Amino acid sequence: MTTLPGYRSNRIVELMREPAASRGPDWLQESLQQAVLLELATLPPYLCALWSIRDESDDVATALERVVFDEMSHLGLAGNLLTTIGGTPRLAHASTAPEYPGPLPGGVRPGLNVSLSGLSLKTAELFSRIEEPDEPLARAASPGTSIGAFYTAILESFRAHADLITGQRQLVRQMAAHGAGNDIVAIGSLNAAEKAIGVIKEQGEGTTASPENPHPEAAGELAHYYVFREIYHGRKLVKVSEDPPRWDFTGAPVPLPATRPMTTVPPGGWAASGAIVPDSDAQQRLTAGNLAYSRLLSFLEQAWTTEDGTTARQLLGKAVVAMFGLKDPAQWLMEHPLPDGSERTYGPEFRYVETP
Repeated sequence: MTTLPGYRSNRIVELMREPAASRGPDWLQESLQQAVLLELATLPPYLCALWSIRDESDDVATALERVVFDEMSHLGLAGNLLTTIGGTPRLAHASTAPEYPGPLPGGVRPGLNVSLSGLSLKTAELFSRIEEPDEPLARAASPGTSIGAFYTAILESFRAHADLITGQRQLVRQMAAHGAGNDIVAIGSLNAAEKAIGVIKEQGEGTTASPENPHPEAAGELAHYYVFREIYHGRKLVKVSEDPPRWDFTGAPVPLPATRPMTTVPPGGWAASGAIVPDSDAQQRLTAGNLAYSRLLSFLEQAWTTEDGTTARQLLGKAVVAMFGLKDPAQWLMEHPLPDGSERTYGPEFRYVETP
């Protein structure tokens, strides 16, 4: 690929309209680049919701943390799927990095406006719509291209072009051993590609037979869509009928935890809103957070670019350090009141900036 479609384009919708016979190597590379951006786009809103919860041991916080680590591993797997067929993920660019509020990349879930704010019933509903499968077992789906349908098309293209798989420039990291997420594994065969795509799809939306995450390391956990629906409904999802199988949100209560009062980040960030002028302390944390986020994207892109395995591991390690460096400035901002007397607080912007 010589050009990159802008983050706000409808490129995924356009790619899905191409007939299967036309979905060759270029189609697969471009689709996987869009898949990388799609996985990246979910992380900032989910992290804001997670970090806004005051009690990190709360059951909802634990469930959200699992979702975040899953999404990190999905990003890693999507990047490996792209590099194994000769592509390179592009993350550290103003034209491709997510902007909030804004749509999901590629036109997935048209009309959905993804924003950054603390956890609430409104954000739980937003997250449900991001992860919504084509045929949810406990709610009717809305029309439009789903993430699952997009990955199904990618899988079909892999099966038609298995000869493209080389196993080159693969990032590997153990995550499940630390209690959350899936391991990021190398993709060196069609079987490995099928497994990786299955993990991404089924952890997000479940299967057509069950809302549970079907993978052994996640036994008993719900797919992300149903985790968010439990938070929204305030009740556990339980099986209410065996024949036919049917689930409903009538189980034990799921109380919404106490949160830091982060309000929605305005378009372009706090200073760009015109109504808010961050004080020097707030601006310092906003800048620190944006730099850490931008370095994270840069380290990941470099890690997938290098041919040297040792260098790739070092760069991936730096990306992880940058990731954890986002939390402290984010939570400080969530405790820092806006100067408008609203009793609401700032939050991280997750804006890409050029790094020194």
